[in-house]
Amino acid sequence: MSTAELEHSRFGGTTVKILFASQAIDGHFNPMTGVAMRLKDRGHEVAWYTGPVYADRLGGMGIQHFPFRRAIEHRADNLNELYPERAKLKGPRAIGFDGEKIFASNVSHFFEDIREVAQQNPFDVLVADSSMFIHRLVSHLMGKPVVNFVAIPNMESDPQVPPLFFGFRPPRNPVEKAVQGLAGLLSDKVILRPASQSYRRQHAAYGQAVPREGRLTDEPYRCSDAIIQTGPESLDFPRRRVNPKVHYVGALLPYRSPGPAAPGFSGSDGDGGFPRSYPATLVVTQGTVDNLDQDKLIVPSLEAVKDMDALVIVATGGHGTEELKARYAQPNVVVRDYVDFAEVFDFTDVFITNGGFGGVQLSLSKGVPLVVSGINEGKSDVNARVENAGVGINLRTESPKSADIAAAVRKVLEDPGWKSRARTMQEQFDREDPAEAAAAVVEAAGTRPTA
Repeated sequence: MSTAELEHSRFGGTTVKILFASQAIDGHFNPMTGVAMRLKDRGHEVAWYTGPVYADRLGGMGIQHFPFRRAIEHRADNLNELYPERAKLKGPRAIGFDGEKIFASNVSHFFEDIREVAQQNPFDVLVADSSMFIHRLVSHLMGKPVVNFVAIPNMESDPQVPPLFFGFRPPRNPVEKAVQGLAGLLSDKVILRPASQSYRRQHAAYGQAVPREGRLTDEPYRCSDAIIQTGPESLDFPRRRVNPKVHYVGALLPYRSPGPAAPGFSGSDGDGGFPRSYPATLVVTQGTVDNLDQDKLIVPSLEAVKDMDALVIVATGGHGTEELKARYAQPNVVVRDYVDFAEVFDFTDVFITNGGFGGVQLSLSKGVPLVVSGINEGKSDVNARVENAGVGINLRTESPKSADIAAAVRKVLEDPGWKSRARTMQEQFDREDPAEAAAAVVEAAGTRPTA
């Protein structure tokens, strides 16, 4: 009997029809792919509702794709094209704008598309990207079990957890607690107010009343049967209230089809791979969303470490690669469009990043400590968790100085405590197979009797 048949029999031969739904953003889509393929391999029927940009990826995975029809396809590379005014916004105004335009405004469009998909392809359970905010409508109006998939840090409010978007660590004294309380009011009543109003209006149109207590970001947690939370619990802040529906599953990696790596990945473009003759290896990236202005992190990082006795590997995300190669021609500097992080983190000593949650998790799952510097797109909250867990140095700025990066890198390299704490967290990541744990959550929800 094959592995898929064994797993299928384990659930009494029940085939679950599963619809995944995600934003058309790599950081939300990619972590879900490994889970989808694990469920598919276990004999379940898997389909996916997302933007047209992923048609080929899903086709290659053998997963039926239902593209956005009414919903706007928000991608990392088209946000400023769709909303030219967005490029001029910073701080709370940028957060509020994204909350309303990119996340809240699409809710009813997502729901109508999914309701149409259900007519063509009935499903038993929906696995929904937390940032789509469709959980209440699908659960209450369609009567379908919903699994909330959270590819970012746990956003559920709690008396002990700082408010979102400010990069706070848990308060250590009454003054910090008072400051964070005021910041929470600012977040709820000002920054996220347009998004909350839009969300409520759309639900009112369907006769759905949204509770006044809690925050908008609590909604996917309230209205789901189960929550797949990426990352280990030790990377989250301590909580007073433990939500039994939340399952921390570790670092969920994108699905990789068998075969050689794509061109531009490590060791696949004919250069024989990376030189391994240096005493240390540093990896630098500015992520996949905010990577156009390389003067924010990539350039100051290269200026900081180019003359160190270390191999420096830079992943540009496909922007300005050739220019950086020409500018930094040192033999110890390797610049690539993309890097197979799962491979290079096996021999990396420090990861310099703006704080994308997926990259942070992958780094820690390999026991690699970090130097983090980023604020936008919720990265300040990721980086605060890195700092709080003692597994990296948080520079707490969007545009760090080279001297500060160099000092942080040297501190991590010279103090073995950083590596030790990262390896302790690696052991926590290694305790279970993340895709297996997440698949089990979906199966349980999909086979649970409904009223």
